Parts: sequence; structure tokens; C-alpha cells
Amino acid sequence: MKTHHQILIMGGGTAGIMVAAKLHRQQENLDIATIEPSRNHWYQPAWTLVGAGTYDYTETRRDEATVIPKGVTWIQDKATNIFPDENKIATAASGDFTYDYLIVATGVSYDLDGIEGLREALKQPNVCSNYIDPRKTWGVLKDFKGGNAVFTQPGTPIKCGGAPQKITYLAEDYLQKTGMRDKTNIVFATPGTVLFGVKEFLTTLQEVVKRKNITVRTFYNPIKIDYERNEIHFRLMQPGQQPFVPDERLQERLEGADTVIIPYDMLHLAPPHVAPDVVRNSNLVVAEGPNKGWLDVDIHTLQHKRYRNIYGLGDVAALPTGKTGAAIRKQAPVVAANLLAQINHEKQPEEQYNGYSSCPIITGYGKMLLAEFKYDNVRDSDPIISKFVDTTKEQWSMWLLKKYGLPWMYWNLMLKGRM
Repeated sequence: MKTHHQILIMGGGTAGIMVAAKLHRQQENLDIATIEPSRNHWYQPAWTLVGAGTYDYTETRRDEATVIPKGVTWIQDKATNIFPDENKIATAASGDFTYDYLIVATGVSYDLDGIEGLREALKQPNVCSNYIDPRKTWGVLKDFKGGNAVFTQPGTPIKCGGAPQKITYLAEDYLQKTGMRDKTNIVFATPGTVLFGVKEFLTTLQEVVKRKNITVRTFYNPIKIDYERNEIHFRLMQPGQQPFVPDERLQERLEGADTVIIPYDMLHLAPPHVAPDVVRNSNLVVAEGPNKGWLDVDIHTLQHKRYRNIYGLGDVAALPTGKTGAAIRKQAPVVAANLLAQINHEKQPEEQYNGYSSCPIITGYGKMLLAEFKYDNVRDSDPIISKFVDTTKEQWSMWLLKKYGLPWMYWNLMLKGRM
């Protein structure tokens, strides 16, 4: 097995495959290898739909071998250490690999110990996560017989930040259809300050939660799940700012100065996210501050700030924008352009990443608004789509895009470097 490659890519998920395809299409003579242990490649954006019973889980999987671009070497192994000063990657079973250039595209890991009790709670029949097993979410939703349905997310950055909201709205819609809504209190609790950071879309979402009678709790950071008592504990992010008034319907109660406890009959949550150990334990990450532990890259060129032959993209990168596949679609061409200019000793290209990300926010079966934005939470909607559709409003056409258009684009265009 060849142990040195011109370009080594860590990760064969969305980011790794897209950038490999871009590079190979633009310069076929490149020697590119991808380190990826998994035999499966998943289209995770559809898992929200799986969790609501409106998408086939098996259709979200492909064999990894079928998505790796022809001409790119697949090292089917797990990277265990990064030695950037030696231009070397260690793997679990195949030994060391060296490189001229490295692209870090490992995605994220789930920290199931990041919330006390989470690991055990996920084994219970009424606790679920679309991030881990959307099929279980659908089962929990179908078996739900009323009470408190609590939906929440952690204080860490998460991929597809709107996903915990999407399943909240779909669950409410499903409970309406099955006659269980009047027996249910639906709570969406977030550590954030608002439902959504871009004001043009926030207005619509505020109307949605009002129409659906969803109780929204901001500044609620989940810290513990007592699965034996079916209670979730939140730490108030702004204790004392205003008098706490518990909601008697929810049997909500305050414990101490800053902990709120809510009983649940159904609980859905996104687990805390961290960079994978191989990245987090390296010296490639941000050392201190809010981005601590995430890959330290320039937010516009995606080149590492200290190692000029290293680039990073996707969910592992410390970028002040949403961690989504749509973001990667805009990041991959920037990495490819900058890296090729470096390899070919050309002038640095004008291509820069402006923080574009997209969150297709499903608000019910057949309803979706397409939230597109860039750095500083500035709306950045597609000018062509916006000519025909107001993407800040719930649209049937956007639902069709989500359920049918985007999956087709992913498998046939994005992963092939064609968009």
C-alpha cells in the first residue's frame, strides 16, 4: 500500500467527498487519498423526515465505495493521530501516511456524556434523537399517548442547528392528525436567545409556534436527564434577569437559583457535539475561547491559520455559521481553488467563503421555509429562487425541494463535484 500522497483527506463524509470530487474534476493528475473507516455513507438531512414517518431510512444510505470519486484512493481505516510538523497521519490498522497537503473533513462526534444521564436515557423507550436513530423517533412518536413532549438541544454547536425545531413542528402536526394534540404539552427549550438568529425567518417561526401553541423556552441549557423519574434538568443561562414563573401545566419547577426541572413523557434532543478525538487532541484546534476544540482555520480561505499546507471544511471547522451540507457546498470550491493555486504556484484566487449556510426549516407536513444566510446572520437567499418564491414563508414548493429535490442533488451533483 502506498504510504505517501500528494493530498490526504481525513473523512469520507459530505465534506471529504465533495472536496475530493472538486479537486479531481479540476485536475485529474492529482494524487488524492481519503481516510475513512465506514462502509456506509448517509444522507443525514433526510433523517428529520424519517423521524416523522415520511421518508424511507434505507434510501438515506449508499455504500461508501460508490461515492468516492474514481481516481481517489480509499484508505479504509480510522485516523488516530495527526502530526502536522511531520506531515503525517497515524491510523488504527494501516500504519502511518504522509502527505504534501492535508484536508481535515472529519465531521463531528457526539458526546453522550456531555449531559449527565444522556447515555442511559437514550436506551429508554420514550427518549430519542434524530441525530442518532430517526427510526426510534418515529416509533416513540407513534407510541406517544399524551403528556409533556419536550424537544431540546445542547449548549454546544450542532450540525443542522434547525433540526431540533423541525421535528418539534412535525411532531405537533402528527399529533394533530392522530387526535393526541389536545392531550399534549409541546415544549421547545433552547440555550439560545431566540428561535432563529436571522430576523427575516424569525418572524415567520414566531408565528408558527404561536399557531401551533408550542411553549418556547430560551436560555434553557440541558444539563441532566433523570431517566428514572422522566425529568430533564436545565440550567438557566440568565438566572435572576427576570422572575421565574413556572408553568403549572408542565409541572415545571425551580431547584436552587438556576436549575429548572421539567417532567417529560417524550423527550427528543440533539446530543452535545465535539470535534472527533483525533482533531480535538491535536494542536490544530483553537486553544481557548468559544471555539475551543474546533479546527482553527481562516474563515474566508479555510486554510489553517498556522499550517499553510492544511485546510479544513465542514462541521469540524471553527466557523461562525451553521454546520450544514449547504455550507459545505460553498466551502468545497473555496478549498479546491486555494489548494490548487498553492500546488500550481499560482496567484491566490479570489474565491472566498462568506459564511453561506442554509437551513430548510420544515414547519409541518408539506410546509417549509428555506432559511439561507451568511456570516453575521445576514440573509443570503438564492436570487433566482427568491424571484419566484418568498422563502421566508411556509411553502409547499420548498417542501418538495426538501423531500425530493435536495436528495437527488446531493447524490447526483454535490457528491460528484458538479455544484
